Amino acid sequence: MSALALEELSAIAAIYCGREECEVLEVSETNGISFRIQTSVKGSSGTDILLKLLFHLPLSYPSSLPNISLHSEQLTRTQCLAVRARLLEAAASRLSQPMVHELILWIGQNFQSIIKEAEIPACDRQSTLSVKIPEDNDIWTVLLHLDHMRAKGKYIKMVEKWCRDLDLAGRLMFMGKMILILLQGDKQNIKEYLILQKTSKVDVDSSGKKCKEKMMSVLFETKVQAEHRRFQAFEVKDYSTLDELQHEFEAAGLAKLFSEFVSVQLK
Repeated sequence: MSALALEELSAIAAIYCGREECEVLEVSETNGISFRIQTSVKGSSGTDILLKLLFHLPLSYPSSLPNISLHSEQLTRTQCLAVRARLLEAAASRLSQPMVHELILWIGQNFQSIIKEAEIPACDRQSTLSVKIPEDNDIWTVLLHLDHMRAKGKYIKMVEKWCRDLDLAGRLMFMGKMILILLQGDKQNIKEYLILQKTSKVDVDSSGKKCKEKMMSVLFETKVQAEHRRFQAFEVKDYSTLDELQHEFEAAGLAKLFSEFVSVQLK
């Protein structure tokens, strides 16, 4: 990775040094740098909008663009996509130079106008937002296992929101004490989901204090195969018997996945 990227990360960490403002997720000689920034911008009514920006700087950065994801519990998915699209446009105009801090400042200055534009029907605009729709060969399936959920209601709402924001379909499955999450979607979006679930405070510990997910495991991941059925939405389901759970996997063309990775969890 470039010295410029490391220097920029150091500067960003020094600038955003408040509680949970900056979280370094990965610094790797093979994958590059990933970190999350939490910053507030002013909404149209003057209220503070908390943005969670996830930056991934590839090894070739800043000669190539960073990958940027954006989430906010106060924005709709359409608004998040609009802000992300404009951020990527702003990044493209700053290619070959460190840009993360400039992009964070830029979004603060332009946030209200972007949101207003996102609310205008596409037919009334001179330009429209371009959102990549993954082709079938970009779609992956991943199966996750969770040890427990103490704050079940809140946890489920967070999982549902992340799946909406990232265009992921699948199932959150409960059977007895077993908790499984089966996701389908763009591989990069699934990666972003995993980062969110591992780094966000989604549950509470035995004392009731908010905590991060430390006991999630990835049981299986693969490209969607021809025999796999594509899920059309993300749903939360409870199963009273193992046969019901097995039927869900079989109906999706994932019988082998069930026998190799799910049934063994019950032994």
